[in-house]
Amino acid sequence: MSKLNYNPDVLSCLANLSNDEVFTPPQLANQMLDMLPQELFQNPDTKFLDPCTKSGVFLREIAKRLINGLADTIPDLQTRIDHIMHHQLYGIAITRLTALMSRRSLYCSKDASGKYSISHFDDADGNIHFDEIQHTWQNGKCRYCGASQEVYDRGEDMESHAYEFIHTDNPNELYNNMTFDVIIGNPPYQLSDGGNAASAIPLYHLFVEQAKKLQPRYLIMIIPARWYAGGRGLDTFRETMLGDNRIKHITDFADSSECFPGVNIAGGVCYFLWDKDYKGECNVRNITKGEEITIKRSLSEYQVFVRSNIAINLIRKINTSNHNSLSSIVYPSNPFGFRTYVRGEKNEFDGSVKLITSEGIGFVKQSDIAKCKDAIDKYNVIMTRAMSGGNKPGTDGKYQVVPSTMRVMNAYEICAETYICIGAFETRKEAQNLRSYLSTMFVRFLMLQAMSSIMINKEAFLFVPLQDFSKPWTDEELYAKYGLTEEEIAFIESMIRPME
Repeated sequence: MSKLNYNPDVLSCLANLSNDEVFTPPQLANQMLDMLPQELFQNPDTKFLDPCTKSGVFLREIAKRLINGLADTIPDLQTRIDHIMHHQLYGIAITRLTALMSRRSLYCSKDASGKYSISHFDDADGNIHFDEIQHTWQNGKCRYCGASQEVYDRGEDMESHAYEFIHTDNPNELYNNMTFDVIIGNPPYQLSDGGNAASAIPLYHLFVEQAKKLQPRYLIMIIPARWYAGGRGLDTFRETMLGDNRIKHITDFADSSECFPGVNIAGGVCYFLWDKDYKGECNVRNITKGEEITIKRSLSEYQVFVRSNIAINLIRKINTSNHNSLSSIVYPSNPFGFRTYVRGEKNEFDGSVKLITSEGIGFVKQSDIAKCKDAIDKYNVIMTRAMSGGNKPGTDGKYQVVPSTMRVMNAYEICAETYICIGAFETRKEAQNLRSYLSTMFVRFLMLQAMSSIMINKEAFLFVPLQDFSKPWTDEELYAKYGLTEEEIAFIESMIRPME
């Protein structure tokens, strides 16, 4: 096809606003719609809602299917289009701009009452509306989404990011208690909370929870996969999702660029189908470099969701005997009570202990240590909480799963919140052997299965077996101990890059 004849879909070419508000390519929208029973598109009474529309791609692709599916039921094309647009398709835009874009995608006109609209409405909005609302402040935070009043109470001339769908106690009131058969969307992912560049509160789970309140027959959303095994404020959401046997399908992308070309989202993304009338195991589909593996399994097998269908069999094999997890000797976050910004005194003084910070060594009073005082005279291994290279594969398809710093911490040394602390050993040799264990591909592979962001926490060691640290460990010894096959070893080593 010559370049002169190439007529691309504008929604395929649309650049994303940011990694927080990602536009859905038409091809992906159709893959999600393919999960639904296709007879829905042959029923003139089926109602669809996108509660977070940005480009209007979901509503447009649904309209195409309805126009074909209702051809026999409503033969006249214009009558069919009018029925679909007025009685079957509804949307709530996330900004005034995306409302215009969505109407342009669906009605071929940003003004649904204008002469260019393919179906005439009495008002410009049609069935895609946007209302500028404000946050409801309570103790400095929005009581609906948790937005910071200091950051987002900034006047009507700037975008508030107070998304209408999640800023109400009763979403049924938005459409006069209308019943929707399908709710589908790609919600905003997070909102900056005014901290450093990586500091943000998640929002996507609020859209999922609010959608369920409307009791649709089907719910489909594409969201970050950070909820699998972590995420700020997502513990309750994860527990609910893993315990919900109405989730019929999950399609998982460990590398978000396979789903959203050019977009890197740490931890990857997933889309799911929730079916109100389904009860059973979930069809989990992994897509990696275009290859697919699907297994039907329970989401509640572990307290975190193991995304890889191959890795879960390895985890089951390694965890066949009753053993203790390494997480049992991992200290809680901020083990000694010193925040990341604490630097301590520059010089040693009587009664002081060393404080290891991201800026080097400081000294603090032993009496100022608020937590884990029994570990002060022990040897530990510390590692930075943020994973070097992020939680995404490199160009070779392998993950690093390496902290930027990992070292043995001597007795009478403590660390700031920057670090994860593991051990409480009586001897330095034991701590050194733990460090060698943590460096193996075996351990870092198991850590990866319990991580869904760049942050390493106590739960990251859930699947890592506790060992006898009177000796060092190598990958070869661990492979032999757990009876791994050549294929299983090859799989681990195809995913994890050796430490230098």
